[in-house]
Amino acid sequence: MIYDNTQCQLGEGPLWHPLRKQLFWFDILGKRLHTKGQHWQFDEYVSAAGWLDETSLMVATSNALRHLDITTGEHRVITPLEADNAATRSNDGRADPLGGFWIGTMGINAEEGAGAIYRYYKGELSQLFAPVTISNAICFAPDGKTAYFTDTPTQQIMRIALDTEGWPMGEPALHINLQGTDFRPDGAVVDAAGNLWNAQWGVGRIAGYDPKGNFIESFSFAAKQTSCPAFGGEDLRTLFCTSAAVGLDGSEQGKTFAAKTHYTGQAEHQVIL
Repeated sequence: MIYDNTQCQLGEGPLWHPLRKQLFWFDILGKRLHTKGQHWQFDEYVSAAGWLDETSLMVATSNALRHLDITTGEHRVITPLEADNAATRSNDGRADPLGGFWIGTMGINAEEGAGAIYRYYKGELSQLFAPVTISNAICFAPDGKTAYFTDTPTQQIMRIALDTEGWPMGEPALHINLQGTDFRPDGAVVDAAGNLWNAQWGVGRIAGYDPKGNFIESFSFAAKQTSCPAFGGEDLRTLFCTSAAVGLDGSEQGKTFAAKTHYTGQAEHQVIL
């Protein structure tokens, strides 16, 4: 079903705020953060967020991680993010179980190898992986021992072991291989049982995979360009999905959807500054 009729050119980054019981999401190309009945306009591209407390979010923009006061709309820079590179913007991001925030970047025109994946932790921003073309599917196992991510054009979702401070150990390993299919991995989230749910661009679906990477089932949506999932609702069993209208015709393209499931999501982790 359609959760919200706002049509986004490039909907992304849905976040269910566990204290506010409220869904936030972005229109990257519209430079807006949305919630039902309200939006916040930015001067630069915005793409992902983590929650800081009941009234504020960390928002990833094209050149910074920013502190946003939800009640006033005021925002300030926490740390620059590729601020010296006008050719890139932020893309997919999510808070990790230890209170860090992973954020990917990419070329504004998806230039090959222009992006990277970073982690903000204890006041510092560190680069984790580069080069990356389209950073996506950043999410974490419930026990905090594994992170997942993809470079969308590779059609491979990778996993990486994490140490006790949440830093990657060793080299990434293949987790889900979508090469040779029509499925292009976009945003992803992991539920409380460790299943990974991946929005797959161009085919209008979110697909679920068990902790070993085996396909479970999929949920289909009316919008073709499904971009990112989030679990929310009172019981965390509603699967939300953003989508993109860019390049397509049709009234349902770019809207935000919701599907009732029997899977339970993780509560989104708090970002600790």
